[in-house]
Amino acid sequence: MITDVLDVLPAVTPDQRISILSAPRTAAAHRELLRNIRAMNALQLGGQAQISSLPEQFTVAAWNVERCLFPEATAAHLGQISPDVVLLSEVDHGMARTSQRHTTEAMADALGMVYAFGVEFHELDLGGPTERHFCKDDFNILGWHGNAILSSVPFERTALIRLDDHGHWFSCDDGAADPDQPRVGGRMAIAAVLPTENGPVCVVSTHLESNADAAHRHTQFDVLLNEIDSFAPGIPVLIGGDLNTGNHLPPDFNWQNESLFGLAETRGYDWGFTADGTTTRPSLITPHPQRVMKLDWFAGRDLRCEKKGLLTSISDEGTPLSDHDCVWCRAALSSV
Repeated sequence: MITDVLDVLPAVTPDQRISILSAPRTAAAHRELLRNIRAMNALQLGGQAQISSLPEQFTVAAWNVERCLFPEATAAHLGQISPDVVLLSEVDHGMARTSQRHTTEAMADALGMVYAFGVEFHELDLGGPTERHFCKDDFNILGWHGNAILSSVPFERTALIRLDDHGHWFSCDDGAADPDQPRVGGRMAIAAVLPTENGPVCVVSTHLESNADAAHRHTQFDVLLNEIDSFAPGIPVLIGGDLNTGNHLPPDFNWQNESLFGLAETRGYDWGFTADGTTTRPSLITPHPQRVMKLDWFAGRDLRCEKKGLLTSISDEGTPLSDHDCVWCRAALSSV
C-alpha cells in the first residue's frame, strides 16, 4: 500500500526510458523498474471540494472512460445523475491520443471536485492501432494511464494499492506481454476515506486484469480486500470499477464463472449495489466492438443501496464517450 502524495507526478527521465527499453522482459526486471519510477509510487491530489461532508445518502458513479477522449463532455454527461463521488478507470495524463491532457484534472475542474489520480501504467508507445487516429503528436509527454477518484468532499486519507508487480504487460515470463501496448506497471486501485454526516466511508476505484483468467482476477481481488481491511478497518466500504469479469473465460465470456463474487461475499460484501444489464458497447476506439459483456460492478459492505442504475455512454449528441456504460448507485450509511 502506497500513501505518499505529490502535487505533480514527475516525468520519466531520458535515462530511465533507456533503462526501461533496454531491460530484460522479466518479472524481476519489471519490479526494479517499478520501484524506481517515482510517479508510480505516489498519488497525485488536486482540485477543490464543494462541501465538507457527504449527506447520509450519496450517489457514486463508476465509469471506465476508455482513455477519456472527451473530458468535459464526459463530465457534463454525468450531470444526468449528479454524482457526489466518481470512480474512474482508464484515464490518461500526458498521452498523445488524448491531446497530452491531464484528463482527470479536466474532469475534476468541470465538476468542481477534488481528485486523486494514480498511475496504473507508464505507456511506452502511442497505444493500440484503433487509438492512433486521435494522436496529433508522435510522442507522449508523460505516458501516464491510470485510475482516479473524484469527490465533492475533501479526502480524509488516500492510498494506492498495487494488485500485482510482475509486469503482466511487460514481462514475457508468463507469455502475457502485448506487443501492441508495451507498458510498465500493473492493475491497481485507489482507496479514499471520505467524511459523511454519519461518519467516514471508504470508496475504492479499481481495475482488474483483462488479459487473464478468473483465477488471476480472484487473486487480485483477494489482495485488494486485504489491503482495504488494513487501510480502513471497521469503516463501511464501497468498491466500484471495471472488474473485467468474463474475460478469457470460454466459451462465451460468462461473468458468472468468476470466483471473485463468492470471495467478496465471504468477506461481508454485497453485490446488490450493481444494476442488472451488460455494460459494454461499440465506441470510437474499442478493439472488440462485437463483444457484449458485464464488466463493471459495485460491492458494498456495511452500507445499504437505495437506488442503482446504468447511464449510457452515448452523449446527447450521439457520440460514444466510452466502450463502457457508467454504473451508479445511491448508497447510505445508517444513522448512528
